[in-house]
Amino acid sequence: MQKSKTLTDIEGEVRELTAADMRYFRPAKDVLSGGLLAKLKVRGAQRAPTKERVTIRLSPEVVEPFRATGTGWQTRVDAALKDWLKSHAPAKV
Repeated sequence: MQKSKTLTDIEGEVRELTAADMRYFRPAKDVLSGGLLAKLKVRGAQRAPTKERVTIRLSPEVVEPFRATGTGWQTRVDAALKDWLKSHAPAKV
């Protein structure tokens, strides 16, 4: 088996790929770990957005406990605010 040509030149620049190079390529799902593939997964556009994007400034005492819970922390902040609204009126705070 012939050794394939390196993809970089002497200066470290990536050379132009050829059709022969492309034959050796495999789909990412075949070569990457499951954990990395999960990180790279891209969600498609929502058909009907159910949430509104806003910018809000919160104190570190509020944000850090939620962030410490890991992925999905913003959804948990949303749930906590919904729960708070069940027994409070924002205009009266």
